Amino acid sequence: MTTNRKIGIIIISSLILVIVLLFAGIGIYQATHFNARITINGTKVGGLTADQALKKLRTMDLKNQVYVGQTLIFNGKSTKSEFSNQDLSKIKSLLGKQRTWWPSSQTENYSAVPGRTDQYRTRTLKKEVEVKLKSLNQRLKAPKDAQAYLDHGRIAVSGSEAGKQYDIAKLLKNYDSQEYRSEIHLQPVLLQPIKENSRIVKNEKQRLQKLLQQTVNYQVQNKTYSLAANKLIQYATVSKDMKITINPTGIQNQIAAINRTQSTLDKSYIFKTHSGSVISVKGQTYGWALDAGRETALIENAFENGEKSLKADNVYGIGYNTFGVGYHTTTNNGIGTTYAEVSIREQRIWIYKNGQLVVTTPVVTGRHDVHQDTPTGVWYVMYKQSPSTLKGSEAGSAHYSVKVSYWAQFTDGGVGFHDASWRKNWANSAYLTDGSGGCVNTPPGIMKSVYDNLTQNEPVVVY
Repeated sequence: MTTNRKIGIIIISSLILVIVLLFAGIGIYQATHFNARITINGTKVGGLTADQALKKLRTMDLKNQVYVGQTLIFNGKSTKSEFSNQDLSKIKSLLGKQRTWWPSSQTENYSAVPGRTDQYRTRTLKKEVEVKLKSLNQRLKAPKDAQAYLDHGRIAVSGSEAGKQYDIAKLLKNYDSQEYRSEIHLQPVLLQPIKENSRIVKNEKQRLQKLLQQTVNYQVQNKTYSLAANKLIQYATVSKDMKITINPTGIQNQIAAINRTQSTLDKSYIFKTHSGSVISVKGQTYGWALDAGRETALIENAFENGEKSLKADNVYGIGYNTFGVGYHTTTNNGIGTTYAEVSIREQRIWIYKNGQLVVTTPVVTGRHDVHQDTPTGVWYVMYKQSPSTLKGSEAGSAHYSVKVSYWAQFTDGGVGFHDASWRKNWANSAYLTDGSGGCVNTPPGIMKSVYDNLTQNEPVVVY
């Protein structure tokens, strides 16, 4: 072998050794150092070992500035990172994850969460960011959802409109994914409106169509009204959770119509007297009417929940009993067969129980010549009391206070049945100039029987 050949072999061998050592060195370096353009939580760690990267992360200041897009929306207080030596395994894991056999210039950002919880970042700052986003949304235009609605019995759909409000749920989810960056940059995701062709709107249309097909049988006393939704409901909307909201006008008008034809409050009663005469007597406290507001709500609820039938549940009246008197009485033109009859002309009362006369007696009613007549009309027994003290005023006595054994009041003004032990004049004409202050004076000897046969809330017909 010539000398030149030996020299060539030595040179080649040396080059090979250098290359092997070079690759070995690069391999060792790559295995222990991060590539040049690697960041962890936004912090540059290129060229650093896992220990060096952890040290840098531990000393990192978190500015806690929160951006939506390029706009700073919240500037929190600066804090220190919560990384510790216990987090070295996480950094080494990222080192292995980004490792390449040859140095790479590819940009990559990794996330690492320290083992110790950063209470400020996870709770305080996040809550403050949420509050800020809600505040911003209040000043921004909200998206308008497409919505099915009922208009004059026709189902239509309103158009959707884009808005400017942020989708806070998605922004906060984005916040969680970059929780340990010094600066938090949130993507400006906006709330999206429900579109006209969405499944939600299709469901709303189906819900309204079902509503239009409904009928509710509404019972008032012994009468039943068939309430058809397609006739009573002109306007209605549906919420996202499929709850119906009905415009009540049509239902209110129906309740008003029922009150006009069937209720008895403030109306005249056809009454057959003890003698067989048929007269008309104006209703006073006795009677009932449907509470339009509460009954409308009851019927609305029946339509909304698909109920097939319901009974009227809310009636009202006047006087001592404001819940209405006589609703459950349908015989004898609403007066029934148990009542007290008072004739001013005949100065006599008749008390009936279940259609049978149980008591009748002469009485003295209110004094006519000074216009203190017992008020006519259909009243009801408000309450009974035994004994009782009557206080008031009448012609010739500005103030009086008398004790009676039995008292049964039937007008708001304090008129009622009572015994009158002081009365001397029981003549049939006494009421003309020597009558009471308005009450029905009843002879003491029979007043107990009258009292015992009167029942609270029963009608008192005065004519």
